[in-house]
Amino acid sequence: MGRWMKPEVYPLMAAMTFVTSMCVFQLSRNLIRNPDVRVSKARRNMGVLENREEGEKYVEHGLRKFLRTRPPEIMPTINHFFSRQDKSS
Repeated sequence: MGRWMKPEVYPLMAAMTFVTSMCVFQLSRNLIRNPDVRVSKARRNMGVLENREEGEKYVEHGLRKFLRTRPPEIMPTINHFFSRQDKSS
């Protein structure tokens, strides 16, 4: 990469690589696992899919189950610092 790429471009390339990989991940996940996507001819011929269990399994993935147990705070230390009540009042 030496001559034609400046070091200032590395953070931009890292960000773009991350975003592109996230897009590819989501597109491939939808293509492979989404119950509403019908790639094979056998599934396309079906008018209405009876796949409630498959849809629930797609929606309730491991990351969502993990995040459900976590508190909904991004920076809990800062939130607790600014939300504590002053005892002198």
